[in-house]
Amino acid sequence: MYKKLLYLFFSICLFSCATTNESNVVTVLTTKDGSNIQKIQSINWTKNKIHPKISWNHHQFQDLFSSIQSITVVEIKSPGKRIKAAVEYATSGFIKTSDFAKSSEALVAINGSFFDTKNGGSIVFFKKNGLIINQTKEGFTPTRESVGFSINKSESMEIIKKPINGWAGATEKTILSSGPLLRYHDVNASQEKTKFNTNRHPRTAIGRTQDGRILAVVVDGRSSQGQGVSIKELAQLMHALGCVDAMNLDGGGSSTVWIKNSGIVNFPSDNKMYDHQGERAVVNAIIFKE
Repeated sequence: MYKKLLYLFFSICLFSCATTNESNVVTVLTTKDGSNIQKIQSINWTKNKIHPKISWNHHQFQDLFSSIQSITVVEIKSPGKRIKAAVEYATSGFIKTSDFAKSSEALVAINGSFFDTKNGGSIVFFKKNGLIINQTKEGFTPTRESVGFSINKSESMEIIKKPINGWAGATEKTILSSGPLLRYHDVNASQEKTKFNTNRHPRTAIGRTQDGRILAVVVDGRSSQGQGVSIKELAQLMHALGCVDAMNLDGGGSSTVWIKNSGIVNFPSDNKMYDHQGERAVVNAIIFKE
């Protein structure tokens, strides 16, 4: 009798943790996952306020995901009201995230989505102010353009899924697609077992909390001082930070956070050094300004 009750208990627990009303998402939190989330939520972040509605925080974890992690988080309150977002892009060649920021008089900027590293230009769907700038390159990995950071006519910002009939069916005025999807409706997305997803890299992500704040997050990597994360670990991080919806952006040497009057505040890896000098030129960036 005892064994039957024990079996029933574990069956109920497993079912309740592993099913959702979203057919393509699943969350199964292990004890180890819970420990990592607790670590993220319990530490004292170094907080730097640059505007009444914007602060940025950094922390170097000595044992997060069983590794050393260097994480920068930008928190934006009242997005779309006092603080507006835009996606800036290069019409040719490459431009650094910091230069996009300076030329647009931004308060904050992060790197954007995937691009052709040889010839320039976005390789994923990008629409700005109603005008389609780029379509997704044929043959590009579907999960890496399956979600978009969007700005609608009222200037509000959302994380949206690609419509069934393609990005042409999306009505938001500005959309920068990327992926994979990390979280949607407060549930972690399931991930394909590919090297892009499972290997640890520098990562950039953006998410939205239940109370409407936007979080822009960069995890440094390719250094003994910041080892980078997998996509699953990035999703856990966004969960721990309070995001109900979140998406991955371009990462690797592109991962950059720029702050007005501070410059580059993370540790970009393109120079293979753990410093603020390794910024890579990209083709688009998400900027926030008053």
